[in-house]
Amino acid sequence: MLWPMDAIEAILTKRDTRDYRPDPIDEAALDRVLQAARMAGSAKNGQLTRIVAVTDPDVRGQLTGAGDFTSWIDRAAAVLVFVVPVDGGRLFDIGRMAQNAMVAANALGLASCAITFHHQDVIRKVLGVPDDLEGPMGITLGHPAPPPADRLRGARVPLDELVHRDHWRP
Repeated sequence: MLWPMDAIEAILTKRDTRDYRPDPIDEAALDRVLQAARMAGSAKNGQLTRIVAVTDPDVRGQLTGAGDFTSWIDRAAAVLVFVVPVDGGRLFDIGRMAQNAMVAANALGLASCAITFHHQDVIRKVLGVPDDLEGPMGITLGHPAPPPADRLRGARVPLDELVHRDHWRP
């Protein structure tokens, strides 16, 4: 099965999206996104991160209280919650999985946005995550709503300003 766009295009065109159409995500597409997340490397190949894929509208609605800035996440068709051990979980590994998932989603025509879950008591209550684990981060996934006509895009820092070669330069 071929990807609709190449990897570089999927990276360069990916934008965080918080507005979604109500359509569900095709199960095969969700599985491809989850497979992309699974294939991310992990520190010392520990593979400690697990994912709770939330598609149930009621559960997604309950997750809106799990973060300080997550009131909108129930509009997405899916929320992926990355779960790691409280002791020894590596946030960098979550970032690698999340980025793989978001780039793969973009390649499949899906939108996504990274989110932080500040309230682990809500994560534990809603998802049944044990006390020795936490779900500090996640991503939303869904079919993007049409962007507003007046949507502003922030410019990226130019490459020659971002990258310092061999030594720091003022």
